Amino acid sequence: MSASAQPAPTPAKPVGKKQHGLAFWMVRVLEECDRAGADFAADPVHDLRVALRRCRSMADGLMAMDPDPSWKQMKRAGKQLFSSLGELRDVQVMQEWVNKLGSPDDLVTGTMLRFLAHREAQHKQEAAQELQNFDRKQWKKWSTSLPRRAARIRSGGLVFKHLALERWTEAYALHRRAVRTRSQVAWHSLRIGLKRFRYIVENFLPEQHESWINDLKELQDMLGEIHDVDVLWNTALEIKAFPDANDQHRWHTKILDERNSRIDRYREKMLGKSSLWRVWRAQLPTGEQIESAALSRLKIWASVLDPDFKHSRHVARLALQLYDGISAGANGNHEHEKERDILEAAALLHDVGLSKKQKGHHKASFRMIEKLQPPLGWTEEKLRLVATVGRYHRGALPRPGQKALAQISPSHRRLALKLAGVLRLANAFDADHSGRIHRLDASAKDGWLVIAAQGYSPRDRMAESIAAARHLLETVSRRPIVVKAMPVVSRQRS
Repeated sequence: MSASAQPAPTPAKPVGKKQHGLAFWMVRVLEECDRAGADFAADPVHDLRVALRRCRSMADGLMAMDPDPSWKQMKRAGKQLFSSLGELRDVQVMQEWVNKLGSPDDLVTGTMLRFLAHREAQHKQEAAQELQNFDRKQWKKWSTSLPRRAARIRSGGLVFKHLALERWTEAYALHRRAVRTRSQVAWHSLRIGLKRFRYIVENFLPEQHESWINDLKELQDMLGEIHDVDVLWNTALEIKAFPDANDQHRWHTKILDERNSRIDRYREKMLGKSSLWRVWRAQLPTGEQIESAALSRLKIWASVLDPDFKHSRHVARLALQLYDGISAGANGNHEHEKERDILEAAALLHDVGLSKKQKGHHKASFRMIEKLQPPLGWTEEKLRLVATVGRYHRGALPRPGQKALAQISPSHRRLALKLAGVLRLANAFDADHSGRIHRLDASAKDGWLVIAAQGYSPRDRMAESIAAARHLLETVSRRPIVVKAMPVVSRQRS
């Protein structure tokens, strides 16, 4: 329930601190625990919920790119306390609404306030118990370790704009349903969806936040107040607070007036050509930026897990050089670009399984990629292809009936094997993780695929790995492959 029926709460001390960043809000939670625990008054309860919500919403955003279990653990640690305080806060806000809409001599007002006072006392006891159970020592440890992890991902970049666009898309769909149905459930869902969008902007897009914060706060207050009066009305009916039909009609009219005035204000801001939905959308990724940002998110996710991500980046470069040479003449073609995206993602993600184990890590990589939620602009099918290509970058050759291949269509199966052949060979060119093979040039010649590799020597041990790795691509492309050293161009003195 929103706190907008009362004046904005006074910020807690200390005032002079810079009020943003995970470290600030995690420390703030511990400070607000002491304030709220004194008597669970409305303002401290609100402030503690704000601090907890900030930490949990930042975890939501960062979990999309950093799979470290500490984020989930931190969210779970604050969930029970946050929920308990939420129930208390709902009651306290309802008390404010009853005082605002009723009068001291009104029977309905008295009935509602007595009921809410009793429920407030119960919820204060429950909140006190949850506060006692809250592990402050562990929270203090996280307040040091998690901000360090968060600092590895730069705020304000394209990946967070992409994440904001995901939240915008979800919230906009809820907006359309709420405007169409006007139901309590639809407006409540919209409130949650818009809140999630706001949190990404608030926590990770400082430039947009500065421009949008006033509108976002006003809208969230409006939607919160719609929810407030809906809950108030349902509670009054539940406890049979109305002595007769006249009192019920009188209160219902007041509540509907409050509700409808806010819906009308919302519609003024959010419908038509000047809608804020359009304003926000205009500053978020469009067209090719969406897919590019999605790949960047996957790249960050892999970089956190992969113990030698420099190797994976190098393999991705080699794989794309090899693929472009094989596909000469198709450059710029839509299908070519789509396949190229899949190959690049598979190359960047192929070693994430090393975070789990060394033996059979290609299978672990497959499972980890397959479980990912596709980022906006990608489909489950496309991500499954990435997982399958990554699965066969090493190990036994693919065989019919294997789970990874059985889950995709025959046409996609052929594509996955082709790209896996490219990735397997590119990976072999950096088998020792040295990065000494700088460039690959591939071209078709007299029915052969000729690969010239800068830095390659047929007499070192890595040549054996390359010879074995080329078999899959030879089988899929139905042509033999010859690998040779790229001629060294000597610079002549003028």
